[in-house]
Amino acid sequence: MRGARSAAAIGLAAITWAVRLVAVILVIATFNFILVRAAPGDPAQVMAGQSGAADPKILEDLRKEYGLDQPYLVQLGTHLKRVLSFDLGYSYRQRRPVLDLIMERLPATLLLTLTAFCLALLVGTTLGALAGLAAGSVVDTLFTVLSLLLYATPVFWLGLMLVLVFSVTLGWLPAFGYETINAKLTPIERVFDIGKHMIMPVVSLAAIYLAIYARLMRSSIIEVAHQDFIKTARAKGLAGPRIVVGHMLRNALVPVVTVAGMQAGALVGGAVVIETVFAWPGLGRLTFDAVLQRDYPVLLGIFLILSIIVIVLNLATDLVYRLIDPRMTTGAA
Repeated sequence: MRGARSAAAIGLAAITWAVRLVAVILVIATFNFILVRAAPGDPAQVMAGQSGAADPKILEDLRKEYGLDQPYLVQLGTHLKRVLSFDLGYSYRQRRPVLDLIMERLPATLLLTLTAFCLALLVGTTLGALAGLAAGSVVDTLFTVLSLLLYATPVFWLGLMLVLVFSVTLGWLPAFGYETINAKLTPIERVFDIGKHMIMPVVSLAAIYLAIYARLMRSSIIEVAHQDFIKTARAKGLAGPRIVVGHMLRNALVPVVTVAGMQAGALVGGAVVIETVFAWPGLGRLTFDAVLQRDYPVLLGIFLILSIIVIVLNLATDLVYRLIDPRMTTGAA
């Protein structure tokens, strides 16, 4: 009987979660539609101007072809229906399915952002933990100053300086692109080639988040170090490394995971600037081009995909909470 009730509760929770997910996606899609359409500019005029013909008849035909002559609410309703069927429409400019365009660029963006996120989280928490454990020392001061410098440095400026030093001056790293074009490389050589192209974009994108995680981890370690359960562990004679790894780090990571989960979406958004600076063929470049071309379906499709990614990352954050502290439930997190 209990098993049946538990299965029913799990099924009800899954249905409730799915309904909430659909509702959130529809709200986000509506907000994105309103935001994009509020931007100045007429896609029909942009397309007609690019083709060298701004005749009123051509403008009227373009608006009719892409449904831009329909009332605002009708266009919104059509957009929401497409979202529910996961039909992102066609690009005004490239005349290709938006989903195909996004799927071509999404792997490059995910590779860049996930690598930068992991680098920032790993290095930031490590430096923050070392600074917190050595609070007030020279090491703490050095790491604090370094994190402040990284936090205060604009992302695009750091990227340009890295290009100037390591590419233009020293010639160690490629300045732009995803990989060397027309280079007949073996699979292993191609992996290393892409890795060389990733170094500067990843470092530029990860720098500010690295500084945030380092400062947050330092403060968290200092706070946890004065908790009663740490004093009790020391009184029991536990070894220093065991206290740090088994007690301090696990509890100190909770606020870092919280902030990292919230900023993961912002990391994808920050990739727009980095991908433009380094000519990285990802969603950032596609977004930039779509804004210039007033390509509404592409913008709406990108915003929708990024919103879904953020929702998934928030769910992953809840799961990480349970790994750090099993007492926390997903709902409580």
